[in-house]
Amino acid sequence: MTERQTFITADGLQKLRDELHQLKTVKRREIAQRIQEAKELGDLSENAEYVEAKNEQSFVEGRVAELETVVKNAVIIQDVKNAEQIRVGSEVTAISDGIKLTYLIVGSNESDPTNGRISNESPLGQAFIGKKVGDTVEIEAPRGKRLFSVTAIK
Repeated sequence: MTERQTFITADGLQKLRDELHQLKTVKRREIAQRIQEAKELGDLSENAEYVEAKNEQSFVEGRVAELETVVKNAVIIQDVKNAEQIRVGSEVTAISDGIKLTYLIVGSNESDPTNGRISNESPLGQAFIGKKVGDTVEIEAPRGKRLFSVTAIK
């Protein structure tokens, strides 16, 4: 099965690498210590500390696997200044319902819509990709169709 590419900024990739390092070195060691201490308490069948530590270990290992996949398939978003078309990494200014909005198109791991960072995989992000200044983007929103008129690309 081919892994899907993950678009990410250099800073975002570094944050994921730092988290991965923290989980693999510090967190794994802490959990192993907790499991060992719980085992020393005796009967594991009714040992809440042991069960809790094993559950946390499972969560951490899942996150490690997820981060390793993302890091392995990361594609650094290149500088897109002066691009004529919107692509991942573009900062898009558009007008919708008379309101000027600015979005940065990022990979899904860095999306934060409340702060104007939308994923290239979101309906709006997908609709913007490939558009130029002056183009109109139409998306189906929960409250009906919305139109966005692209006014600038950085």
